[in-house]
Amino acid sequence: MTGADLRDAFLDWMRDERRASPLTIAAYRGDLDRFLDFIGAHVGGTVDLAVLDRLSLADLRAWLAFEHAQGHALAQRDRGRSSTPDRAARTRARRVSAMRSFYRYLARRHGVTNPAPGLLAAPRTKSPLPRPLSEAQALDVPDGVGDLAVTPLGQARDAALFLLLYGCGLRISEALGLDVRDLDHALSAGGTLLVRGKGGRERLVPILPAVARVLTDWRARHPAPLPDAPLFPGVRGGRLQPAVAQRAMRAWRDMAGLPDHATPHALRHSFATHLMEGGADLRTIQELLGHASLSTTQRYTLADEARLMEVWTRAHPRAARPAE
Repeated sequence: MTGADLRDAFLDWMRDERRASPLTIAAYRGDLDRFLDFIGAHVGGTVDLAVLDRLSLADLRAWLAFEHAQGHALAQRDRGRSSTPDRAARTRARRVSAMRSFYRYLARRHGVTNPAPGLLAAPRTKSPLPRPLSEAQALDVPDGVGDLAVTPLGQARDAALFLLLYGCGLRISEALGLDVRDLDHALSAGGTLLVRGKGGRERLVPILPAVARVLTDWRARHPAPLPDAPLFPGVRGGRLQPAVAQRAMRAWRDMAGLPDHATPHALRHSFATHLMEGGADLRTIQELLGHASLSTTQRYTLADEARLMEVWTRAHPRAARPAE
């Protein structure tokens, strides 16, 4: 089998057995394409199972050095814009992770025993801390974004969508993946919404009464409230696209003077941070967010510590004085 055949079989396995999201599949495809293209040029021939099985640690280091050079060139070209050294390192770390996952699959299904992928040192990266909005900012978002919509129907839809993101801590993809029947079931089941998250994992999230009222109002205005219809449709009746919601949030952010990190996902961060500040324990927040690992949820404690240190440095009379 060629490297391309093995890549396709691996991605099919990721989709069908690991139930990876389409975005993860697309990212892995791009990463593995780059890896296989480099290896093909590096060995000067077609990449197949035998080639992959005998790649040395030096070969993989050469690939990583190539990725580093490509990332450095991109950072120089985009200097002053979104590209940063840490962002480039995170990209390389993700590509190493994709390559290792590919090799683990090859070991299980094709008997590959190459130890080199496990010996390759991945780039060190900083774990980005969640950047929530303040409570006042988060509370203003749903009505603020809704008011920018062109039609009354669009205003009601956007207000309900963004209140759901903040009120339940949903990812934008999770909210836009809901159907009308999901809301109907939640309202008839005591206000508990069944959410389908990453990897097909399901979780139950309670809907606050204030959120339920707005969603019920939107349900009454829905242009075609059939059970299998998307809860948040676009102008043509299909499922609203994430880019449309992100664009609406960006328009409100610019008008309200909010920072660049004020995105739909920042409302999920705000949900978790404000719960933690109110005394919720990490295990509860983990379940509400649908995190597979508690370590992911623990980032919110680090973010809170960083915020407290910032306040202390700015406000304490001893903070700006040199040590005696």
